[in-house]
Amino acid sequence: MLTALIIDDEEKGRMVLRQKLADHCPEVEVIGEADGGADGKSKIEILRPNVVFLDIEMPGINGFDMLNNLTEKNFHLIFTTAYNQYAIKAIKFAAFDYLLKPIDIEELKAAISRIPIVKAVDVSAQLEVLSYNSQKGIRNFNKIAIPTLEGISFFELNELIHLDADSNYTLLYFTENRKILASKTLKEFEDQLGEEQFIRLHNSHLVNIRYISRYIKGEGGQVVMANGKIIDVSRRKKADLMKMLLQ
Repeated sequence: MLTALIIDDEEKGRMVLRQKLADHCPEVEVIGEADGGADGKSKIEILRPNVVFLDIEMPGINGFDMLNNLTEKNFHLIFTTAYNQYAIKAIKFAAFDYLLKPIDIEELKAAISRIPIVKAVDVSAQLEVLSYNSQKGIRNFNKIAIPTLEGISFFELNELIHLDADSNYTLLYFTENRKILASKTLKEFEDQLGEEQFIRLHNSHLVNIRYISRYIKGEGGQVVMANGKIIDVSRRKKADLMKMLLQ
């Protein structure tokens, strides 16, 4: 059984989430609620829940500030928020789960299914990524937390050369011949990284345009990456690639 704390300044929001958990996630027991950041910090320290559902936008101490004030962060964290592109992008780069309001039942169940039941999770390193990127602004995110089969690894985004699909996983290639296997699909990384610095050239490849060293002409053509990898370019992506390279 997972114990949960709901932190949201809106009583209706807390009530709706509590009911959805009771109806659809019997493995979760809600052991407390808090109506703001200060109350939330106190309840976390007293109740020590396995999972915290945290609203971001709250008056006074918001969700991010509350987390920064905690000394121990040994719980699984799921953000709940109304749509906010900047906040959601920062959350994704730190590999946290989030639920958009109104909360969808299937998305809630999926988030719960990803919680490790056996051991506590220290989210301190992920929160450092979140805090760092939040200070940089939406166009300057430079740290990324990547879920792997062993846990979560942390990297500088500007060290990522390209990503290759591997069934439901993704191989990520970094500078200095580093490579890791992530437990996310290439489509999920494509949605996360956007097309400011990365472009999907083929069904199986997403590349960092800063590491393209050469383009080889052809029907779609090919690119040579800085690590020597040659990647095919689909015909429909050729024009997009040329536009990005010539900017």
